[in-house]
Amino acid sequence: MKLSTIFALMGIAILGAACTDTSHYPITGQECAPDDPVKELSTLECADAS
Repeated sequence: MKLSTIFALMGIAILGAACTDTSHYPITGQECAPDDPVKELSTLECADAS
């Protein structure tokens, strides 16, 4: 295969994988809601405390 064909196929695969469902959490699959408590967290609260 030509190198340009390989890069084109890789680009299509990456773009296809980038599409995500923004209405559900990725790990649990639970639906996101406007009143979810995680939306009020800051990045400092998510840092490792140890």
